[in-house]
Amino acid sequence: TKDAFELLHFIASKRLALGRLVVVDATNVQAEARRGLLKLAKEHHVIPMVLVLNLPERVCLDRNRDRPNRNFGPHVVRNQCRQLRQSLKKLKREGFRQIHVFTSEQEIASVTIVRQPMWTDKRSEHGPFDIIGDVHGCFDETVALLELLGYTVERESDSGEHRYRVTPPHGRTAFFVGDLVDRGPNSPEVLRLVMDMVDDRVAMCVPGNHDVKLLKKLSGKKVNMAHGLAETIEQLDALPAEFIERIKSFLSDLISHFVLDDGKLVIAHAGMKESFQGRGSGAVRSFALYGETTGETDEYGLPIRYNWASEYRGQAMVVYGHTPIVEPQWLNNTLCIDTGCVFGGKLTALRYPEKELIQVPARAQYYEPVKPLRTEPTASLSAQHEQDDMLDIEDVLGKRHIHTQLGRTVIVQEEKALAALEVMSRFAVHPKWINYLPPTMSPSETSRREDFLEHPDEAFAYYAKERVSDVVCQEKHMGSRAIVQIARSQDAVKETFGIDTGEIGICYTRTGRRFFESPELEAAMLDRLQHAIEEAGLWEQLRTQWMTLDCELMPWSLKAKELIADQYAAVGSAGLNSVNASVAHLEKAADRGVDVKQLLGAQHERRALLAQYESAYRSYCWNVSSPDDLRLAPFHLLATDGQTHFDKDHRWHMETLANIAAGNDPMFVATAHRFIDLDNQAQRTAATDWWESLTSNGSEGMVVKPLAFITKGRNGIAQPALKCRGAEYLRIIYGPEYTRAFNLHHLRERRLGTKRRMAMQEFLLGIEGLERFVQHQPTRQVHECALGVLALESEPVDPRL
Repeated sequence: TKDAFELLHFIASKRLALGRLVVVDATNVQAEARRGLLKLAKEHHVIPMVLVLNLPERVCLDRNRDRPNRNFGPHVVRNQCRQLRQSLKKLKREGFRQIHVFTSEQEIASVTIVRQPMWTDKRSEHGPFDIIGDVHGCFDETVALLELLGYTVERESDSGEHRYRVTPPHGRTAFFVGDLVDRGPNSPEVLRLVMDMVDDRVAMCVPGNHDVKLLKKLSGKKVNMAHGLAETIEQLDALPAEFIERIKSFLSDLISHFVLDDGKLVIAHAGMKESFQGRGSGAVRSFALYGETTGETDEYGLPIRYNWASEYRGQAMVVYGHTPIVEPQWLNNTLCIDTGCVFGGKLTALRYPEKELIQVPARAQYYEPVKPLRTEPTASLSAQHEQDDMLDIEDVLGKRHIHTQLGRTVIVQEEKALAALEVMSRFAVHPKWINYLPPTMSPSETSRREDFLEHPDEAFAYYAKERVSDVVCQEKHMGSRAIVQIARSQDAVKETFGIDTGEIGICYTRTGRRFFESPELEAAMLDRLQHAIEEAGLWEQLRTQWMTLDCELMPWSLKAKELIADQYAAVGSAGLNSVNASVAHLEKAADRGVDVKQLLGAQHERRALLAQYESAYRSYCWNVSSPDDLRLAPFHLLATDGQTHFDKDHRWHMETLANIAAGNDPMFVATAHRFIDLDNQAQRTAATDWWESLTSNGSEGMVVKPLAFITKGRNGIAQPALKCRGAEYLRIIYGPEYTRAFNLHHLRERRLGTKRRMAMQEFLLGIEGLERFVQHQPTRQVHECALGVLALESEPVDPRL
């Protein structure tokens, strides 16, 4: 029926879009039935083949009688057999690339079907590769680049002919992106070198448009002799016919593009958009050779090429050439490495997977470009930063599965992604600043001690159970979490973050909002931080021009002013006013001889608790009238040029950041800490005594972390940190009378499962986002992680935890 075949085509289309095998088992003996399938194959750039069961009519009729659900007459079978025989003459014309006809039951019974990869499918080739840009006859530069890459190039002579023996560095393979010929001084020798390397299996190659044009000319076809082809033909004229035949055979065998390393890498001369990768059709080959053009020409008469890379969203890295540029620039995980050697530029190679660029300068300008290559330095943003000035909402909408480098996948539900988008789009700082949002932190389990809700014993017990022996205990400053991006110069900000506003950094909250209401106060703090880093020698020590710091910024009242005024101060004031009035009336009643001793005692106790409550939050508040009133305590150095520092333990973070606070600027304070061996009871006791001393002197408490930044526990990654807050700080959180026995009993029932899960997922996303940032991935991919953290924050969980 019509509905059945519409469903068939729909399912086939979905499978083809995912690159899966589709086998259509139907009679297909009519041209119109096959036409829709051929159209699907063409739309998805796959090769259609047909298996024809051309059995005698008698066999078909006998088989049909044994199928009781087939209630049509023999005339139907006869018509189908006739239509099949008529179709045999048309299948090739219709577009089937492979036709297999079986004429007997024995032949069908003995056949074996083996699925072979497409010619473009080299996923099993893992490299490492040295991918070399457009050579264009620059033989000397090619040899120089190979030698710089560690290849040994030797020329061997044999009866007048010579060949090249190239020895690669261990395990590496050279890969040429095409356009071996034209314009340069020695195209024949480039061809000889590359053909010898391919024959010896030390190189691979895809064709360029100039190579294909040369093949057409050598095959006797009429072509335009412009753009350097005439010079190449002249260079080939003196060479023997056998060599010319070898060139023709080599060029005709080249495959349009290759998908390599389990699909992580694609190499094509002019690039390859995602829907074409691993496919085979004339359109795919044309794109690989020429790219796409808009149909217009520029002022130099050259075709304007469609910038497919600006819309690329594929997971595979695409490396290509074709369009000469001054310097390679990553754009959406694609890279053009044609740096115009033949025009006097450079010959470039990309080392994969290292993503390291190796270049040699051209020895001369061999050919005058129609469109001059830019030689002067530019102050513009990189291609990726320019592209990231416009973010596409489609990149962040919907349910998302975020795969992290730590092997876990975080799922963000659609409705929570929308809530995160609302926060990010309305309140957040410039998106390019946000490479990291810190995770929430879980408290330790409820204490078994009578007068405590939280105590270090439970934090130590958790990590001991997770088989973590070494931990660090850090003082928990009573301030607000702040992420600080700081650069050595405005140029470093421009290069790293793609922001050209004259700032040297920014300070934002854990939800991505600007921390300071006063731009002047923020600028003063950043200037002093920049100077402190300079004085400590950290720019040189870490070989970086920027840093991402995880800090605590004090006082708490700087950011929580409205919260303190509207909630804590209001509760304290109202409570004291109410209790004082109650005490006054009860005292008058007592003076009249009424027995209110017990009630009055309870009110005195309530007043004392309220006084402790007011004292608790006021100790974290002071006026800020100048930068001198600020205190910044950095405790994580998250990332610098080209690397994150999650592989360093907390000892390294503490010691490195202590250098900032070691100067003369009182704005910066070191985070007090202790390293503890959990197997040493004396050290655990000393750490507990230290915690009690901190909390009795007004500190919020401490954070207990495994010594390693990322630690494997019994069942995966252990919690990255547990906070253990002091009794008086918890009074702010849970209310003035939380220490009463009834309230403590109730609070001990708090559940930590959701909080722990959120903390772990946000930790994974924070690490993943920053890793993507230092790998120069597009802002949308970094933001996927930041938005994931904000989405998780919208989950319902007790905010007091």
